[in-house]
Amino acid sequence: MAHIFIVEDEKDIRELVAFTLRYAGHSVRQFANAEEVVTVLPDEIPDLFILDVRMPGVSGYELCESLKHNPDTRAIPVIFLSAKGQSEEITRGLAAGAIDYILKPFAPEQLNNKVSQILSIDEQP
Repeated sequence: MAHIFIVEDEKDIRELVAFTLRYAGHSVRQFANAEEVVTVLPDEIPDLFILDVRMPGVSGYELCESLKHNPDTRAIPVIFLSAKGQSEEITRGLAAGAIDYILKPFAPEQLNNKVSQILSIDEQP
């Protein structure tokens, strides 16, 4: 299965997402903010990033843009997981380079299905 980085400032949500993905067989690293995840790159590169939009310091949008400008991470898919569901928020997330935008609250099977779908697209030649 995949190695997934979750960047989410709310501990309960971060742990729920991690539990959901681990239950589906993925390995997961959790980060509370953008600064934490940047410290492990490029020593550890995931197969997928799941980012919150609103975080203290660097926003999820800014982190996504940074990942997409980095040669080591630009090809890695990014999913936003956010309570901010206005069309302009979703448009901004996709413009930053995300492949998808999932709204909170979410059903665990919805998240797992979306992750499986994205990872299967990423594996195709």
